[in-house]
Amino acid sequence: MTTERDAAPEGLPQPVFESLLRTVEEMAAPDGFRAELIRGKIIVSTWPGPRSLRCLRVLRERIAAHAPQGHVVDAAPVLFRFPSPGRAYGPSLFSADEAAFEADGRSADGSALSLVAESTSVSTRDADWVEKLEVYGRLVPVYLVVDMQESEITCFSDPSPHGYRSRQTVPFGKPLTVAEPFGFEFDTAGFRSTS
Repeated sequence: MTTERDAAPEGLPQPVFESLLRTVEEMAAPDGFRAELIRGKIIVSTWPGPRSLRCLRVLRERIAAHAPQGHVVDAAPVLFRFPSPGRAYGPSLFSADEAAFEADGRSADGSALSLVAESTSVSTRDADWVEKLEVYGRLVPVYLVVDMQESEITCFSDPSPHGYRSRQTVPFGKPLTVAEPFGFEFDTAGFRSTS
């Protein structure tokens, strides 16, 4: 039996990627929703809910204090493109070189990212843990998964052509080491557990 993930192409031909990216960029997603290009398909999902937003706000404040010079930390609905695998994501939270926002167009280059954080929901959990982990793991120095269903946070770091080489997971309430280029310990005590 073939699942959608098994049948998904590794990458999209460049003309197909560019056409789909233009469509995503031009979409007028309703307030509270984001459109992304995942596994060769345009996926529309909701932005994180109130509980997630509180966690992301705390995380954003701490990451901003440790971000590399010249990097912007935000939770704005920005679409980052990854042409090689033919993907475009709008992360829940990101840190990126501010020069990436000077280019024309409605999406930014994924290579400008120094950190992404995704807050899982029932509808996005698979993409956050599988699809995005694979793509970010080849390029983005730090990937944080705020798993709202399991009440834990994972820091992936040290990207390589085969994915991240380092991983640390802690339950909400325990400290998490956020890897370089941030290099600080994040106290997750402000995240409330669902249990």
